[in-house]
Amino acid sequence: MPDQNLIHPILSVKFLSKVFQSGGQPLTVLKDINFNVTRGSSVAIVGPSGSGKTTLLGLCAGLDEPTSGSVTLNDRDLGKLNENERAELRNLNVGFVFQNSQLIPTLTALENIIVPLELRGELDSFTQAQRLIENVGLGERANHYPIQLSGGEQQRVALARAFINDPKILFVDEPTGNLDRDNGQHVTDLLFSLNKASGTTLILVTHDQEIAARTERILRIDDGQLVDNEC
Repeated sequence: MPDQNLIHPILSVKFLSKVFQSGGQPLTVLKDINFNVTRGSSVAIVGPSGSGKTTLLGLCAGLDEPTSGSVTLNDRDLGKLNENERAELRNLNVGFVFQNSQLIPTLTALENIIVPLELRGELDSFTQAQRLIENVGLGERANHYPIQLSGGEQQRVALARAFINDPKILFVDEPTGNLDRDNGQHVTDLLFSLNKASGTTLILVTHDQEIAARTERILRIDDGQLVDNEC
């Protein structure tokens, strides 16, 4: 019997292109990108600065709309959904970690982690958040505000927040870009540890070849085109 994961990948990108207007002229950022991602796998997207990596990640997550082509996420064609439907799909299926932690400054570390579950109306959010903040080694910092945390600690809170709703797929954009080597290594180890424990599909944009090598597959983007698809 065929592998169902191959028949129904969690992410399917077909002939994806994105064109922006720059100074009245069209600027092609992505051109005819095609790939599938199987459930539970890990994929790194690498390439030079300005090659379109972050744009591609945003399109895959439904944060932006393509000029042409399609993205199917967890069997839903994003192009057929309105913004509210895409937001609901993300809330139920997707986790995010960005280069900047994007924590809410007026909430404590623990409250930041709880936010995705509160948006879903889940009542037992405190217990899950407490477990996750302990898992990332910040149990004693739970009641601290982001300004009271180091950059590495903020990113660890962001990791806990990303996993709080048990996402089916996690989109990560340069998670160690603003961290020194030691903090970056710690955040990376936590990311892969949490991801392995949860069985989440991981899509990771990184300029760090050592981080990319820890994934099962590498997609190389150059000048808006997919130039290599390593398995």
